[in-house]
Amino acid sequence: MLGCVIHGQGDLRVDELPTPSPGPGEALVAVRYGGVCGSDLHYWRHGGVGDFRLREPMVLGHEIVGTVLAYGTGATGTLPVPGTAVAVHPATPCGVCPECADGRRNVCRDTRYLGSAARTPHVQGGFATQVVVPAEQLRPLPPDLPLRRAVLAEPLSVALHAVGRVGDVRGKHVLVTGAGPIGCLVVAAAKAAGAARVTATDLLPRALEYAVAAGADSVVRADEPSSPDWPSEVDAAVEASGVAAGLDTCLRLVRRGGVVVQLGMLPPGRSAFPGNLLVSREIDLRGAFRFDREFDTALTLLASEPRFDRLISAVLPLTEAEPAFTLATNRAESCKVLLDFTPH
Repeated sequence: MLGCVIHGQGDLRVDELPTPSPGPGEALVAVRYGGVCGSDLHYWRHGGVGDFRLREPMVLGHEIVGTVLAYGTGATGTLPVPGTAVAVHPATPCGVCPECADGRRNVCRDTRYLGSAARTPHVQGGFATQVVVPAEQLRPLPPDLPLRRAVLAEPLSVALHAVGRVGDVRGKHVLVTGAGPIGCLVVAAAKAAGAARVTATDLLPRALEYAVAAGADSVVRADEPSSPDWPSEVDAAVEASGVAAGLDTCLRLVRRGGVVVQLGMLPPGRSAFPGNLLVSREIDLRGAFRFDREFDTALTLLASEPRFDRLISAVLPLTEAEPAFTLATNRAESCKVLLDFTPH
């Protein structure tokens, strides 16, 4: 069995791994597709994501879909029968911490998340021919939702959660800074939630084309401050670029009393931002981290919107993992890059 393993900064390998067997309450899944996420790229290029640093080899990947192969003993409930196409929810909250008790399982202090170095030993990810996951994390795909599109369920859930953190966006003008894969999905999520207008910004023309494909009503180059396409004011903003300049833009353009959601993971350490605007304009600045029950909503939305296929820019076999990661870093050419785990 093969898997995509990060051994350290810049050291990505396709390794032979032991074939797993499901234990009590677990499911064995044959992975078909995996989406290369920005966090996967950070582990590869920088040896960590934000404050989460690699300390040991780790199988990457948390955006995975495939088919059920088998269950271990004690897997109970209404479970998809073997052979069913499924998406895998990547989070296993502890269920007992104060955050879980408060209904905010996405910020559980003791969660396990596929392909994450947030804890040691690291939680191994899903970029492997076969994976074992808790059976309760399987989600059967809606009818007519192809596996290839279903792999977007995890990043779309992140986007849906971010839009949910804004609040009611119906009839409002929403700004999205950063038109990478997550930013484009935020555009789609905001439109699905009823936003009257969505403006997306980025430095790259190709990224802005993907934002239009996702449903943006207007796009603007982030490095052209004098462009007439810049809105004079927006009702809410989601910062999806992960750079301080994007947060600065959001705070300066959102209306008084508006909401800014920081979704992109900023570099480790301190980040400068115009904090006085929070005071003088009474702006609400909120964080958005991962997701919880939005996963099921994402699958339903994907089943109803073929336009999401436009955001998948390339599909490469697992054996070409490093070229796939290289392509995914080239935002001038790509949006969402997938790995195909079909045995060849």
